[in-house]
Amino acid sequence: MTFGPDRLRDLLMSPRMRTGCDIPATAARRAYPGVMSLTVHLPGELAAALEAEAARRGQSADQVAADLLAERLPLPGARRKLAFAAVGSSSSGHNAADADDMLAERIAGLVTTYASLRLGGTDASVVTLAERLGTTRIATLNHRHFTVVRPRHADAFELLP
Repeated sequence: MTFGPDRLRDLLMSPRMRTGCDIPATAARRAYPGVMSLTVHLPGELAAALEAEAARRGQSADQVAADLLAERLPLPGARRKLAFAAVGSSSSGHNAADADDMLAERIAGLVTTYASLRLGGTDASVVTLAERLGTTRIATLNHRHFTVVRPRHADAFELLP
């Protein structure tokens, strides 16, 4: 049976579930403001994989689980990191550590420049990746956007099919 977060919280805080607990439900909710405590039962293979990853990182399983959740469930308004692609040596003075910011800046710039076209982040990411890889060939059915957008490294994209 699956419960949404609100229903699960209600069940966990119900008097029936807190039998033997001397902390009132309202106090339990405020015990650690801004922190959620969670117990998760993992299948054996997944638990072993989590423990192995924690050992590899030199962290607790709790910290690894929190990091993995943070990657998958970013905070509202938080800026997500882009996994950099094809970052090699550069004459610009930038290195791989700067890649996320450089790519995000270019993507945001394209979305702003082509706002009237309603170019989205996905198409802007494709343009940015094509520029980074030095290719002009893009396989897409979205000719509307890609015939208008001008890449930095060429006059136009060659659209396939």
